[in-house]
Amino acid sequence: MANFEIIMPKLGESIIEATITKWLKKVGDAVAEDDPIVEIATDKVDSEIPSPVEGKLIKSLFNEGDVVPVGTVIAIVSMDGEDAAEPAIISVEVETNVTDKQVTAVVSEIITEKSDKFYSPLVKSIAKQENISTGELDSIKGSGKDERVTKDDVLGYLKNKTSLPAKTAVPQQVSETKTVVRQEAPKVKTEAGDTIIEMDRMRRLIADHMVMSKQVSPHVTSFIDVDVTNIVNWRNKVKDSFQKRENQKITYTPIFFHAAAKALKDYPQVNASVDGYKMILRKNINIGMATALPSGNLIVPVIKNVDEKNLLGVTKSVNDLANRARANKLDPDDIQGGTFTITNFGSFDSLTGTPVINQPQVAILAIGAIRKQPAVLETPMGDVIAIRSIMILSLAYDHRIVDGALGGMYLKRMKELLENFDPNTEI
Repeated sequence: MANFEIIMPKLGESIIEATITKWLKKVGDAVAEDDPIVEIATDKVDSEIPSPVEGKLIKSLFNEGDVVPVGTVIAIVSMDGEDAAEPAIISVEVETNVTDKQVTAVVSEIITEKSDKFYSPLVKSIAKQENISTGELDSIKGSGKDERVTKDDVLGYLKNKTSLPAKTAVPQQVSETKTVVRQEAPKVKTEAGDTIIEMDRMRRLIADHMVMSKQVSPHVTSFIDVDVTNIVNWRNKVKDSFQKRENQKITYTPIFFHAAAKALKDYPQVNASVDGYKMILRKNINIGMATALPSGNLIVPVIKNVDEKNLLGVTKSVNDLANRARANKLDPDDIQGGTFTITNFGSFDSLTGTPVINQPQVAILAIGAIRKQPAVLETPMGDVIAIRSIMILSLAYDHRIVDGALGGMYLKRMKELLENFDPNTEI
């Protein structure tokens, strides 16, 4: 008789451990091939681990809430459906994919207070949802290994916590010398006929991330209009032959990514992050592509080293990531490492918008809808009015290190690159 070891899989190059959030199968349960056995979570991604074999779960080696290093055996499945007296163990490392329950690359740690204690992603998540400060979390006595605070410890703390009088604002210590005030949301009353829908985990984390970004970065947005007639005409000319040759569509998105990467090379301070009073200028140009999911949530797959790819390479990367995102088949590495983000408001026919920066980046570019409009053109014979394809670009940027001049110069460079697109470009 042989058993399979189920191993904590690698969920990304920077992830070394994950938290077991829920056992979907109990010891003694029958397991079919590809049946999910356990739910796990990191600070970047949630996933289910399926069984690669059919049999019976005969041993679970960790409890819910335990933090487990990557590569550790977490469960054993008997292929014979019975406990094996002298099992022949066969190790299998399970590959996992991003599902619609997973959090996106836009999600990052909300609690900004410093703590010397380690807390699992699950405990952090509960603390954020329940507005438990790091100071409160540090005061909870842990019942886990090495007195680590577990989910049950936090839930017990919440149950026994005495109610405090409501305050208009809660001061939060974020450094030794600075204190910010976090405004509490007003209480909302429901009326007869209202429908109440509980946010799923992904939407909660997106909401927290958006609020955090607005609190961290002083947002400024600049706008510029761009004549993309050459690009529209070029795409109309090549799209049929390209689809026939490559068996995939060519959209405007790869052209915008290609231009954005060139502009970031010219203005590297836009491809950056802020750490206290330090500016981190990123060597790599990894552009995130905000993608709407069928569930209504948002995910941001990342195209790595865009500046090193030609237009064909960017086109294939855009199509691949967009298709896998909508099919919930992204790998965890696909949503990590972004240094700049592009979001396309034009997909929904919006002219422009003011996007929220995807922390810890310092800028996000929004693409508006392309529309035919009358425009004044300068010719040797004088000014004329012509019908042109015009779009609006908007750049939201972190005013801590990107001033209006730099943001404006970046947008102007984008305008130059797009308006001077060569209509004879081959792909």
